[in-house]
Amino acid sequence: MLEAFGFVTGVLNVWLLARQKVWNWPVGIANNLAYLIVFAISGLYGDAGLQVVYITLGIYGWWLWVQRTGNTALPVARTSTQLWFALVAFTVAAGLFLKWFLARFTDSTVPAWDGATTALSLAATYGQCRKLLESWWIWILADIIYIPLYIYKGLWLTSILYAVFLMLCIFGLRSWSKESGAMQPEPRQNTAHLLR
Repeated sequence: MLEAFGFVTGVLNVWLLARQKVWNWPVGIANNLAYLIVFAISGLYGDAGLQVVYITLGIYGWWLWVQRTGNTALPVARTSTQLWFALVAFTVAAGLFLKWFLARFTDSTVPAWDGATTALSLAATYGQCRKLLESWWIWILADIIYIPLYIYKGLWLTSILYAVFLMLCIFGLRSWSKESGAMQPEPRQNTAHLLR
């Protein structure tokens, strides 16, 4: 029952996120609460703990998205090179730490994969709180790993959910790319020929 609730709220959450609707955050928090229990029962402790962080980031993202600069909402932005380096360093360090922690202190049967997907998901969620376009690429990579991981753990409905997430991530990437492209300044035209 909880996995089915997680499925429905998960699809609704990512669909709302791709459409840049602020209601994605409370729906996402409900999804996180359901999956916290599902993953804990399944022994995916990294993913269970991740739900607590998701809830915290969900509150942060919700707050950021309702902030206004004048009458405009938070715009889609590109990830700077400096932030990319920071996200890669964080993701690698977090993934390695989580692998070690899960292998040493839990009975996880997939500590490396659980740690890697947890770290990728944290980086992607942070990026989406800030409406960074490239966060969709991080989600796509995470989903490609999540789908077979959940099949392996016998969470068939959740693996289907993450296949749906993968499709929604592609839709979100395209949708946010259009807005990001529309926000770029138009190239300056060469007017030298007008002076001849």
